[in-house]
Amino acid sequence: MKKTTVHQVTQLSFLPRLFPVNVYLVEEADGLTLIDAGMPFSLKGILNAADSLGKPITRILLTHAHGDHVGALDGLKEALPNAEVLISRRDQALLAGSRALEAGEPQTPIKGDVPQKIRTKPDRLLADGDRTGSLLAIASPGHTPGHMAFYDTRSGVLIAGDAFQIRGGMAVSGDTRPLFPFPAMATWNKEAALASARRLAGLKPSWLAVGHGRMLEQPAAAMNQAILRAEAAFREVK
Repeated sequence: MKKTTVHQVTQLSFLPRLFPVNVYLVEEADGLTLIDAGMPFSLKGILNAADSLGKPITRILLTHAHGDHVGALDGLKEALPNAEVLISRRDQALLAGSRALEAGEPQTPIKGDVPQKIRTKPDRLLADGDRTGSLLAIASPGHTPGHMAFYDTRSGVLIAGDAFQIRGGMAVSGDTRPLFPFPAMATWNKEAALASARRLAGLKPSWLAVGHGRMLEQPAAAMNQAILRAEAAFREVK
């Protein structure tokens, strides 16, 4: 596990050289907020990292309900029974194992590893614009229908889940990068992902923190370039 801290945000990267799966610990006055739960084997590393910071994990926020983002959730809830679990209203269905689409959504199949055996139920459902401590929840559908990003209002750090990837080359979700194609393979709707990427770029974050890849400082130019590339790539396949 590799640990990187910027401002109040610590990235924990598991398998960083092979298949990086990132989770984030965000320091708040009342403890730590964990963003995403990685893989089942991430459990011990997450708990040890929280211990090293000297604060309890009081909340677990989920960007979306793919297996590599919720894998240690049940273990974490067992170890931290008082920690509040939050996910978007839409992706609570994925967390429960359902790939069913809702009326009014693009009827493209939900892709990726939708877990079938997660026992933990969310304590609270998030909507666009909700605040959790210092974090602003931003609806960013595309990778999944209910994907959320979280913006730290103190520092401008954006934890964007799989709305962007950095491993294998900077890209919008759904735009395949041959060196790391997996986020694109798991993307539900490319057009929604592109619209979400534009919205997130408009925040002009100080740092971009994603599910797969290193943290990127002053990412605006790279985000905008990735958006232009995705616009061209998605036009070609229409």
